[in-house]
Amino acid sequence: MFKHYYKLTKPGMIYGNAITAAAGFFLASRGHVHGRLLLATIIGLSLVIASGCVFNNIYDRKIDAKMARTKRRELARGAIGVRPAFIYGCILITLGAIDLYFFANPACLIAALAGFVFYVFLYTPLKHRTAHAALVGAVAGATPPVIGYTAVTARFDLGALLLFLMLLFWQMPHFYAIAIRRLNDYIAAGVPVMPARYGLTSTKIQILLYTFAFLVAAILLKVYGFTGYVYLIMAMALGVIWLYKDFRGFKAADNAHWAKNMFLFSLITLTTLSVFIAFGNFLP
Repeated sequence: MFKHYYKLTKPGMIYGNAITAAAGFFLASRGHVHGRLLLATIIGLSLVIASGCVFNNIYDRKIDAKMARTKRRELARGAIGVRPAFIYGCILITLGAIDLYFFANPACLIAALAGFVFYVFLYTPLKHRTAHAALVGAVAGATPPVIGYTAVTARFDLGALLLFLMLLFWQMPHFYAIAIRRLNDYIAAGVPVMPARYGLTSTKIQILLYTFAFLVAAILLKVYGFTGYVYLIMAMALGVIWLYKDFRGFKAADNAHWAKNMFLFSLITLTTLSVFIAFGNFLP
């Protein structure tokens, strides 16, 4: 039974967001890392994200059952009931909020709750109605590095804004790559994702534009003195490669295969830059 409740929280999403939150934390720490604060922040954030994923699973259980990628999720196949899942989600968000308020700071909690609200109450219902819901979901997904950053600074400043914009812009090509790769699944479930509603060419143009915006935001971290030249070189190299892959997509013979490669490269890019952001204070 523990395994079912564990999977209900979408652990892969939790781990990925923990990485970006840690990057924000290390960036704000400027080489002076408070270990207990970092641990408390990651735990609190993970609890809040886990809760959001539980409520998302509750809402999406019917369409999840129609998609090959999600039909084995716990609620979709009936491994867990809706009532216990709801109680579980309430407990998780309560514990996460208590952790962030008492062991981090109110600014950190506000950022976490904002992400929770955008994900559960806005993105989750909107994705059934509009292809533009991905942008709303990206707002929620962009909060973890801000949470990590504000755990240290206790305020929202330019560094928090740039981290937010980086993650916001990164998620759009990431989301759209998933939508292209799983297009038939989304069509079968009646989810109006961008390529289903506006076509592949329009989606690929947006992927290109958002990738460029991500690269600009990433470079601005160096421009405003938050990182060093090693980070800048890596950010520019990854950004240029990503843009090159975007352009190749317009001539792709197999869109699903191209989208899979784009999805994987977006993960490589985010993970790599998170590491360089985190340790930027130790690099030139």
